[in-house]
Amino acid sequence: MATQVKPEMRKPVFTKIDQLTPGTSGHTLIAKVLSSTTVLQKGRAASTHLRNTVISECLIGDETGSIIFTARNEQVALMKPDSTVILRNAKIDMFKGSMRLGVDKWGRVEVTEPAKFEVKEDNNLSLIEYELVNVTN
Repeated sequence: MATQVKPEMRKPVFTKIDQLTPGTSGHTLIAKVLSSTTVLQKGRAASTHLRNTVISECLIGDETGSIIFTARNEQVALMKPDSTVILRNAKIDMFKGSMRLGVDKWGRVEVTEPAKFEVKEDNNLSLIEYELVNVTN
């Protein structure tokens, strides 16, 4: 029997918010939470096998810009204003033509020690509207 070699974990490459583009994923970044607003709260009291759903839109940012992060369920409790978070394996979702950052079941949200940078709030990537253009050859 051959011994199985565990693949070596690679070091995360941290991305800045101004480098995010539509349709990309696998981002690791450090950001400050500026605000958090609950946009959906569904509870199912009758069925025990289905859980509650909570979705919040959080404005997060770093020294290069800001973006709206969509926090789901357990992530909502971590996204408190003035806290600093590390988002691992984050992806860009498009919502009504604008970018949103999200972390699905393959990623992680961690609260870390407060960052020492000032957030550049006047460069909000979620305010830029994109249009889907089909290219034919």
